[in-house]
Amino acid sequence: MAKSRSSFVCQACGAVTSRWQGRCDACGDWNTIVEELTDSGVGAGPKSAKAGGRATNLVPLSGETESAARVVTGMAEFDRVTGGGFVKGSALLVGGDPGIGKSTLLLQSAAALANRGKRVIYVSGEEAVAQVRLRAQRLGLGEANVMLAAETNVEIILATLENGPVPDLVIIDSIQTLWTDRVDSSPGTVTQVRTSAQALTRFAKKSGAAVVLVGHVTKDGQIAGPRVVEHMVDAVLYFEGDASHTFRILRAVKNRYGATDEIGVFAMTELGLEQVLNPSALFLDQRDDDATGSAVFAGMEGTRPLLIEIQALVAPSPLGTPRRAVVGWDSSRLSMVLAVLETRCGVRIGANDIYLNVAGGLKINEPAADLAVAAALISSLTGSPLPKDSVYFGEISLAGGIRPVAHGSIRLREAQKLGFKSVCTGRLGTADKSTGLEVSEFTALADLVGRIAANGKPREAPRDEW
Repeated sequence: MAKSRSSFVCQACGAVTSRWQGRCDACGDWNTIVEELTDSGVGAGPKSAKAGGRATNLVPLSGETESAARVVTGMAEFDRVTGGGFVKGSALLVGGDPGIGKSTLLLQSAAALANRGKRVIYVSGEEAVAQVRLRAQRLGLGEANVMLAAETNVEIILATLENGPVPDLVIIDSIQTLWTDRVDSSPGTVTQVRTSAQALTRFAKKSGAAVVLVGHVTKDGQIAGPRVVEHMVDAVLYFEGDASHTFRILRAVKNRYGATDEIGVFAMTELGLEQVLNPSALFLDQRDDDATGSAVFAGMEGTRPLLIEIQALVAPSPLGTPRRAVVGWDSSRLSMVLAVLETRCGVRIGANDIYLNVAGGLKINEPAADLAVAAALISSLTGSPLPKDSVYFGEISLAGGIRPVAHGSIRLREAQKLGFKSVCTGRLGTADKSTGLEVSEFTALADLVGRIAANGKPREAPRDEW
């Protein structure tokens, strides 16, 4: 007979302890440890596992390999992030903030596959079938041959999936709502999420169907539940965006069958999500050409070039400790750029309040944005607008030099396509200069600072207020 065993599991990180305590020793969060009951069979242990084991076949590392069979959705932005479509027999985890559009994105992908003659099953644990149908009708997908179900029990879901032809795609929305009879705990707990994800992943490997799991995110932006769930699946996708902007970004943070640095850009409209095939034009749509402190950065997201506006504001600080507000960039890297400007270029900027923003709500992690940030800061400090037809990219070293970055030719071609005439960067190769743009190469940051400051206007003294 099976006997119940009690354990205390942290709902934030999944750490297991033998007794309850107010603070988790693994992650440091308070009041996250919950008692959970699990069933263990009599005689379970190393001896029984050894007795029931059997030898497996060993093969050499060398040999012929077959490429993974994929199910292409037809949505170019979605297929770009997944590496060419859903891989048969794989499990994907999609996370994002509430209301960001995860269900809309997956429903549109399911309808696109169903219209291609694929068998698609959509299982909703949060909404009734009627609610899913209403969303499909609003999106104009009511005629798509997608099979729906509203169920939260894992055993019933697996029995339904195994009854009939093997589906090409299974969508579970969401994994936090599922529960299984194998463990005695409420839905959404770490044990339930881990056990349910393991059962669905095992079904995907055994049947060859692609399974997509939707996961909630915590206040820190991470997918709720233990990190072991991310290790069990083959790909982890994050659907990001800001409620004040219409665009959404699908980003891969793990992908066993593709790259993890690709992004897909979508725009939220009344008829659902629309693909944005030219994101650079979207991010520069409302740019003010004559404003100071604005520089266009030619960046890369995977294999896709993006032109992004960097906005900076340098203002006199009334406080003893100046403010540093950064949105969309690394604040530590801003401190490094400010230190280089102070020490290597002789620019007295540290005593001012500094505000830095990446227009459109995009997040940049590329070191090549150093030069664009420095140009925007000097432009705001000196009151000199930068040329509206110029782009900037390059990495700044602590010695005050400008280091070259990769994919220079791709960045220049994207700038030329959008009508830019010149570029300021570090050293470029001969092949990178064949785009026809006017290229200004700088080896030292002080040279660029001198050029921008030469066109600057003296800052007016602040007026006294009554």
